[in-house]
Amino acid sequence: MNPRPTDPGKDPSRDPGNSPGSNPGSDLSRRTALSLAATAGLTAALGALPAFTASAAPRRPADTPPLTGTSHDQLWWQAPGDEGSLIEQGLPVGNGRLGALASNDPGRELLLISDVTMWTGGLNETLDADGQFPYGRDDFGSFTLLARLTVDIPDHDLSGVNGYRRALDLAQGLVTSSYVRSGVTYRRQIFASHPDDAIVLHFTQSGGGHYTGTITLDGTHGEKPSHAESFGASFPNGLRYGAAVKAYGSGGRVRVNGTRIDFSGCKDLTVVVSGGTNYAPDADRGYRDPSLDPEKLARTKVLAAAAHSADTLRRTHIADYRRLYERFTLSLGTSSDAQRSLDTWERLKARARDGAPDPELETAYLQYSRYLMISGSRDSLPLNLQGLWLDGNDPDWMGDYHTDINIQMNYWMADRAGLSECFDAFADYCLAQLPSWTGLTHDLFNDPRNRYRNSTGKVGGWAVAFSTNIHGGSGWWWHPAGNAWLSNSLYEHYEYTQSRAYLAKIYPLLKGACEFWEARLITTTLPGTSTEVLIDDSDWSPEHGPQDAKGNTYSQELVWALFGNFAAAAAELKRDTAYADTITSLRKKLYLPEVSPKTGWLQEWMSPDNLGETTHRHLSVLIGLFPGDRIRPDGSTPPEIVDGATALLTARGMNSFGWANAWRALCWARLKNADKAYQLVANNLRPSTGGTNGTAFNLFDIYEVEKGRGIFQIDANFGTPAAMSEMLLYSRPGHMELLPALPGAWAAAGSVTGLAARGGFVVDLRWKDGVPTSVRIRSVGGRTTTVAHGGGSRTVRLEPGESITLKGFAR
Repeated sequence: MNPRPTDPGKDPSRDPGNSPGSNPGSDLSRRTALSLAATAGLTAALGALPAFTASAAPRRPADTPPLTGTSHDQLWWQAPGDEGSLIEQGLPVGNGRLGALASNDPGRELLLISDVTMWTGGLNETLDADGQFPYGRDDFGSFTLLARLTVDIPDHDLSGVNGYRRALDLAQGLVTSSYVRSGVTYRRQIFASHPDDAIVLHFTQSGGGHYTGTITLDGTHGEKPSHAESFGASFPNGLRYGAAVKAYGSGGRVRVNGTRIDFSGCKDLTVVVSGGTNYAPDADRGYRDPSLDPEKLARTKVLAAAAHSADTLRRTHIADYRRLYERFTLSLGTSSDAQRSLDTWERLKARARDGAPDPELETAYLQYSRYLMISGSRDSLPLNLQGLWLDGNDPDWMGDYHTDINIQMNYWMADRAGLSECFDAFADYCLAQLPSWTGLTHDLFNDPRNRYRNSTGKVGGWAVAFSTNIHGGSGWWWHPAGNAWLSNSLYEHYEYTQSRAYLAKIYPLLKGACEFWEARLITTTLPGTSTEVLIDDSDWSPEHGPQDAKGNTYSQELVWALFGNFAAAAAELKRDTAYADTITSLRKKLYLPEVSPKTGWLQEWMSPDNLGETTHRHLSVLIGLFPGDRIRPDGSTPPEIVDGATALLTARGMNSFGWANAWRALCWARLKNADKAYQLVANNLRPSTGGTNGTAFNLFDIYEVEKGRGIFQIDANFGTPAAMSEMLLYSRPGHMELLPALPGAWAAAGSVTGLAARGGFVVDLRWKDGVPTSVRIRSVGGRTTTVAHGGGSRTVRLEPGESITLKGFAR
């Protein structure tokens, strides 16, 4: 992630370009590219990504099965969220598309409601004078809030209640709060139901109390609601949106009063809210469904949900949520009674102050990331820089999709931790954008003002910029290697699932990225030799150093992996044999990085000199270590390369932004250095105060953009748990290693179930004193793998659906 420019629309570091001109390297217009994409069958694939649409009535379970959860399935606090700091204190709920931050204030419940498709901006197809893309809230666009819902209960002011407590039940996907007033215990639950596509608030009491107050649903873009129960409007980009609310209770009265809903004397109260936009994942329709009226659909949804009791809605939500949550369990050890007695915020502070491990808190942090994934990535667009949660309409970096680490990191955890189907939103997004990305590439990439243009004069396939939006558009600078990183991330999902149907779906993305690089690569001769190699054209190693270097390690590693993944996909699908052979031949000629004789580090540029920042936040040069897998400390990689990677990682340091610490932790885990990997996890668990890097009150990761000002950026909330998973299991197709970087803090005893391994396996693992005591391996498509630990290994052969239990591992 690049530091925020002074003016988000204009990066001051950009060089002025040449005058506008034609694009002689492009032989394909955007319209033609769209037509070809449709001919290739992509239009059918786009339908895999649902939007805000009508849906069938969900299945209604009769009861809720008992929980077998533990203390690390519960997070709790002794104070509500401050309205002015909800991004750090509000508790998140979400159904994968529709989300909210809840204040849980007794006298004024505030929900800041978001829809992941609520974006300004558009295709952004007019380049700036330097051949790069504009990057502002109007041209590129920004993620924004949908609505504010307020439930005012005037006589329940926080100062007049006792015993306040709120909690996030990770095992059931429920936000709860309770307090005592005048001898009556009041409770409320909030959840976002995927089956009912609505957010539900349920207020109850015991002891003879009642609720009296008002409900207000407001837009956040200056809308003037004509009715208390709904509103609708549109952006200048043609995106229509709307929201609706319905309230009902017992023992009192609920009625519409102008632009608010009044309730009085209610023994209990249920509030249902829904909303969305007419966004459609279809480039041919301009990413809009003109037939959809979001306000009308929102009213339909809340009325359908309100036809059922709150208990029925809750059971429906819990059954759906637990189906995903219970695929994975984790125990990293037992915390002390003193640690357990503290609320979550005090526990974070105590851990940082005392330096003592708190294994149940660390387990809860990983499970919280799974809660966020289930809540934020289902049947809609993928998680962006903000995930699904906002506190205003001006998120830093527009809340966009950054293609040089952030969107990829958001999904490193999903497969590993039993949430493979939550990955689908990422893949479907890329497919939906592909026609537009392809058209923009052919029309604009070889613009003579673009310092990253192909000197070959050729252009093919597709590319993106460092930022992408939901309208097929890019923002900021071109990012040539971004297509390779996106494609490699999508292919890795196949390595976990072994789904040929999925592989066929993403195949056009892989092939198009290869076509881009086939046109881009240039030939050079290695100094002092006659050896010719293929290298990347003028490029940048994100996000530092020269902007016009050639053969950067970052791009070389990504393209090497891309070419290998495409060849494997083509072979599996029995497609494009001749083209796969061409790509394999190109791969053999790619330059791969060396170790600098000056620094002893793996070279980031084709130079022995360090041309950037020694402690830079990005680990672009180490992408072949993680998430790539070319650099391995198992003897298959020349030791000088491993040593050079280790030396560079050491130089980068142990303190950075949350996402940068997570990436470092993953690299140290790959190098089997448990102590350093664990220290970086611990660094990210330090409480954020005054905007510092670390974990906020509500466990959101805070990114310190400048002294005294921090912002929420969600990638570390997924990258850090991915590192924790990698410390427990390393895998690649055909091989896995148990407990490769198990820290002393977790070594005494622990267990994990549902941990996925590349190659198509799922692992259930128990350990004691750092040694596996029982390992169950189940195939979800894989057939053969070696299982290693402590210098020994065993070969396992299974048919899909079969499992085996292994015991008796040595130290």
